[in-house]
Amino acid sequence: MKDKVNQLFQEQLNNWELAKNNYKALEQVKEKTLDVNGHRYKVQFNPVRIISSAAKVDPKSIQERKCFLCSENLPAEQKGISFKENYILLVNPFPIFPRHLTIPAKEHTPQLIASRFEDMLDLAQQLDDYIVFYNGPKCGASAPDHFHFQAGNKKFLPIENSKDWNNAIRIESKDKQEMLLLFRQIYNALPLQSNDTEPMLNILTWYENGTWTTCLFQRKKHRPACYFAEGDDNLLISPASVDMGGVFITPLEKDFEKIMAEDIAQILNEV
Repeated sequence: MKDKVNQLFQEQLNNWELAKNNYKALEQVKEKTLDVNGHRYKVQFNPVRIISSAAKVDPKSIQERKCFLCSENLPAEQKGISFKENYILLVNPFPIFPRHLTIPAKEHTPQLIASRFEDMLDLAQQLDDYIVFYNGPKCGASAPDHFHFQAGNKKFLPIENSKDWNNAIRIESKDKQEMLLLFRQIYNALPLQSNDTEPMLNILTWYENGTWTTCLFQRKKHRPACYFAEGDDNLLISPASVDMGGVFITPLEKDFEKIMAEDIAQILNEV
């Protein structure tokens, strides 16, 4: 699988101009590091991510647009690799990571993790040089109407190097059935907000030396107050799994220049 993914990246970056240009642009993104409550957070100025950060995910907007993860709506240049017959691995053309994948289900079905966590573990095991992540339907997913995972190369998120990351529930096991049981126990214990179909969650999973590690982030809010604020108080930041794992994405340069450790702490506390 890893060889197939490497070949896919090579072919897509050679033949798909949009992806080629956006991955090339990653080499020029600005980054800075901030100490937030004793943990190292990176901030990335990445303008191509405006599509995700500013995505309209209200029911009316979703109903009125074509689903960009359905196979019939993919760009003609975008190619993929099947996974477990139910998913397709795609190169994400708007990357955060030097290697960034989107893994949608082949059928148009809502973003709900309960019955798919085992698939997440299997994906992490087969792509053991990647971190696989899941954004809940109200926790950063820009396509809450179409189930998908994402994956990014390891050695990018600061959370990989910390056993006591703030706000994360961390579970580890060499036994997949134990991981499934632990996940189910935590999932069932989390509160369900009114009108929601699942607890609000971001999830990161990776596989290393025979062990799965999963970090779950319970959410209480989709976007912080600064996202909707006007004037100098505005920060266009819509936190998802990558932000929770220690890389805050700012699609606007003004926000990259302005954001400080106390802003990140406030956003994390709020969401």
